[in-house]
Amino acid sequence: MSSIWNNRISVSIFGESHGPAIGVIIDNLPPGEYIDSEELARFMARRAPKKDGTTTSRSEKDMPQIISGMLHERTTGTPLCAFIQNTDTHSGDYSNISKLARPGHADYTGALRYKGFNDVRGGGHFSGRLTAPLCFAGAVCGQILERRGIYTGGHILSVHNIKDSAFDYVKVTREDILKVRYKDFPVINDKKGNLMKADIQKARMGCESLGGIIECVSVNVPAGIGSPIFDGLENSIAQLIFGIPAVKGLEFGAGFETAKMVGSQNNDDFYVDERGHVLTKTNNHGGILGGISSGMPITLRVAIKPTPSIAKPQETINMKDMSNEILEIKGRHDPCIVPRAVPCVESAVNIALLSHMLEYPNF
Repeated sequence: MSSIWNNRISVSIFGESHGPAIGVIIDNLPPGEYIDSEELARFMARRAPKKDGTTTSRSEKDMPQIISGMLHERTTGTPLCAFIQNTDTHSGDYSNISKLARPGHADYTGALRYKGFNDVRGGGHFSGRLTAPLCFAGAVCGQILERRGIYTGGHILSVHNIKDSAFDYVKVTREDILKVRYKDFPVINDKKGNLMKADIQKARMGCESLGGIIECVSVNVPAGIGSPIFDGLENSIAQLIFGIPAVKGLEFGAGFETAKMVGSQNNDDFYVDERGHVLTKTNNHGGILGGISSGMPITLRVAIKPTPSIAKPQETINMKDMSNEILEIKGRHDPCIVPRAVPCVESAVNIALLSHMLEYPNF
């Protein structure tokens, strides 16, 4: 099934945007791991809509109900199941477009794949709403990793044409990650963040939407984690990242910029520091070589497309009678989903890292 990711850890996501509930089952977590429920809720709240006009007005509490797999805030080793109720659905907003293929959405392709029986309300199983259970799984995995000193954090690198400062790919630390993590608007440079918010508001007022780039790093990942060819760290991270709706691009380290370099520019020189640790002077490889961690910070950037639901009239087709029509989308939609996608990207990386760390000696 496409909604199950199975690679040492199994993550199965279920539900639809406007159904009674959504949720996730996580299997093969190590037993006895303490999970702080307050910190879990705090992480989940980062994905929730904000009241500053930059996100949708749909308001869901996203308080997960633990059905199994945890007792007294410790994992039991059995499948961990979390159930999240949908309480603020406006399904009537979709009654007039159930047969129309919304541009930029999976309505047309989903109808073909599921023979017209897919739930189109709010995007159904294709909706960004399904990132809530992904964030729950990533938050759980993140707490297990952080207990071993491994921290993952992201920020908005850009919205539209406005760019934030970037992490230092060689010297980024746990403290750098935590400085950004719980900001209402996760940027390094708050002045740039204010410009981004103003641009998002401008797009919303103009019935438009914006995309952007999320930068994510993981620090203190030990060298030697991963495998070559099909089970590399990049492979696992990429699979989970592309499980986030609206992701259209992913690059590690220097990414596409390496195509402009010569070998001596791209290669990262090795050296042994004063503590006997093997490091590299630069980090164009993004902390991964041959699918295996090098011990340097793991670095990646994720491109998020503009929200496809916009209020401007758009040309489309009626899938029932195969006619051409003009579509006007109503309802509650984010003018820019980039801010809410930051914890989703972190979650995907956390799940991938923990899945590989389970093979690490004495984990």
